[in-house]
Amino acid sequence: MKRIDQILDECSSAVSLAQLSECLDSLFTEGYSIAADGALYEAKHEVGRIKGMKIEIRPREHAPPHFHVTKGDIDASFSIEDCSLLAGSIGSREQRLIEFWHTKSKGSLVKIWNETRPENCPVGATRL
Repeated sequence: MKRIDQILDECSSAVSLAQLSECLDSLFTEGYSIAADGALYEAKHEVGRIKGMKIEIRPREHAPPHFHVTKGDIDASFSIEDCSLLAGSIGSREQRLIEFWHTKSKGSLVKIWNETRPENCPVGATRL
């Protein structure tokens, strides 16, 4: 069962305001949002945290397939295909470490990208 389905089941079976508040907390902290049509979707998928840096893949995104790295003054996005810096800023040391990590993680990044595409995602799945 997907995590979103678990949260929805918990919300549906909640009998108190405290339980509903826990559902809302899960929706906020786990990165969910509401589409224009009222559907719940995962707004971001945290791939990992490294020394305070968050690495995320966001489901409703633009091409090319990419991931985000954020921490304090770091806010950058990288191509899943070749780890090229697409946008943002990151120190050279951190960028080299992300590039090294990418060489080991590319297969997992492709898998997560594909698993998190919503049905109406304009980019869709990738075969990188």
